[in-house]
Amino acid sequence: MSIRLTALTDPERTAGSHRLAWLATGPTGAPVGSAFLRLFTTGGQDHLAELEIEVHPAERRTGVGSELLVAALAAARADGRRRVTAQAGTDTPGDGFLAARGFRPVLTLTFARLGCADVDRAALAEAVRQQPPGYRLVSWDGTVPEHLAATFAASRRAMDDMPMDEADHGVVVWDVDRVRAVAEAVERRGELLHTVAAVDASDGAVVGFTELVVPGDGRGDAQHYGTGVLPEHRGHGLARWMKAESVRRAVERHPGLEGLLTDTAEGNRWMRAVNDGLGYLPTHRTRLYQLDLRAP
Repeated sequence: MSIRLTALTDPERTAGSHRLAWLATGPTGAPVGSAFLRLFTTGGQDHLAELEIEVHPAERRTGVGSELLVAALAAARADGRRRVTAQAGTDTPGDGFLAARGFRPVLTLTFARLGCADVDRAALAEAVRQQPPGYRLVSWDGTVPEHLAATFAASRRAMDDMPMDEADHGVVVWDVDRVRAVAEAVERRGELLHTVAAVDASDGAVVGFTELVVPGDGRGDAQHYGTGVLPEHRGHGLARWMKAESVRRAVERHPGLEGLLTDTAEGNRWMRAVNDGLGYLPTHRTRLYQLDLRAP
């Protein structure tokens, strides 16, 4: 099949990345596939690119995906990227496509969902009441309050040692500007960012956090973002405590929500245990693949 690729540029830039795009069309001009290449721009991640390829089911095995891949990898090399990552559902066509083209699997993610109608509110309230000594919970919507901003940004290092098997996510350096930029990006999309944090009662510093992004109309499914506890404060049940409060607030404030979504690395047994204990049920798994690039 004769395929034409049209290179595009996604006009939206974030504080840490921007995207290139390609549209594949067939002989009649009808779209048959697309590719997006996210180029990370912050120090510690500027060797990485993240790839997404989609091909219409009727056009698979006709070379569309391969041509999109060639274009995307050429752009990654030209931009000086050393590694490209891509994700595919286990045992899907994308899974086989990436494996056959030199990508190697480095991480398996388990996706899970908690149906809001299935939440045991009494048990949830009891979990929130189990306050670990020496800590208290705070919460906010959108951008972090000024008096918590510095320690909230510092608490993001809790994610640095998250079990990620062989996956290379680079080194993400967080500061106040970056956490504010993330909140502003969520707001621009018309979504709601809710954060629950654990604070050390002795000095008021944030030592752990969990984030939830809710659709702007408060309906459908919400998506958990990061949950982390600083290493020196682990072992007190803070992750479960924070996430229980996050769920409690979500179902009470947004009665139109249908469910809460989360994903966790297979090797992160601690966070998986928290999710299991709160009633999240696995829905599917994906694999993260990596490809090391040679210079052009």
